[in-house]
Amino acid sequence: MILGMGIPELAVILVVVLVVFGPKNLPKLGSSLGKTVKNFRDGMGEGDEALAKAQVAKADAEAAIDDPDDEDA
Repeated sequence: MILGMGIPELAVILVVVLVVFGPKNLPKLGSSLGKTVKNFRDGMGEGDEALAKAQVAKADAEAAIDDPDDEDA
């Protein structure tokens, strides 16, 4: 079962997609869907990296504030 759907439901959805888009456009549709998923995953990875950098910068800033040996103060 995928997403709570059985084989008959998935077969009906496949037939409807085939009728709506036609057999000639299915490869284009699959390709564009694959590229969209790849871009989404890449974007999520970039967001994680930015979050990690922000956390490191925050920790450095807090350490600089808490440092009593800071000569600039």
